[in-house]
Amino acid sequence: MSEIIKNRYEFVLLFDVENGNPNGDPDMGNMPRVDPQTGHGIVTDVCLKRKIRDYVDIVKKDDSDRNAEGYNIYVKSGVVLNDQHAMAYKKINHPPKGEKQLADPEATQFMCDNFYDVRTFGAVMSTGVNCGQVRGPVQFSFARSIDPIFQQEVTVTRCAVTNEKDAEKGQTMGKKQIVPYGLYRAEGYISAHLAKKTEFKEDDLELLWDSLINMFEHDHSAARGKISARKLIVFKHNSELGCCQSHVLFDKIKVERLSRDMPARSFTDYKVTISDDMPKGVELIEKL
Repeated sequence: MSEIIKNRYEFVLLFDVENGNPNGDPDMGNMPRVDPQTGHGIVTDVCLKRKIRDYVDIVKKDDSDRNAEGYNIYVKSGVVLNDQHAMAYKKINHPPKGEKQLADPEATQFMCDNFYDVRTFGAVMSTGVNCGQVRGPVQFSFARSIDPIFQQEVTVTRCAVTNEKDAEKGQTMGKKQIVPYGLYRAEGYISAHLAKKTEFKEDDLELLWDSLINMFEHDHSAARGKISARKLIVFKHNSELGCCQSHVLFDKIKVERLSRDMPARSFTDYKVTISDDMPKGVELIEKL
């Protein structure tokens, strides 16, 4: 059985999208999210966590059991969260606590033990049946594109029609919202101090690295286009509290366009430079 992690980590994930929509904005007709002041593309931390959750759910599925023990997913489609809370109290054989009562610590611990995403990202579990609140050791920033992106809306046609009244039209029209190409950078943090509270272990950490590398491979769709993880760079501190500020390490990674003559259309249009001048006590690990 693996141990709770004892080291602080930071990491940088580079991923790109080709002719797809990595994260649509429902307030903007599902156009790719963008910083309106700079034109740089944005992918939210919620979007990235969703893909990790889905990947873990796939990997840990078992023919005889819905998930491997301890790797259930708390936040997923079709699940009633208060039912998950009630299950915790049923498992520990304690009467449920209401949202105006103090959560039972054993119920909170059960949620951390049973749900991978709770002990990884944390969760607010105080609605209805109260299982408390947990602050997770793994956190992301929004991913931002290296260059401003071009939001494109493409008209598509369908030879079938939906309603009988449209049969004479012969076809219907629709829209797809895409980014022709964009390289995105996401930065993340892993706290060994918070890992002690949720019991986030070394095995959980390895599954996180695996998820970051492979989560896009099981999330392909016509709308998302081609999305690929390109680089995963990890900074490992030799202590729980860490050896330097995170921004010092993030600044060690530079991503630059090789040419400005034409818009970027592939990862080879960029150069990734990683400084090997690490602060004392920090190890650089290239996972991808």
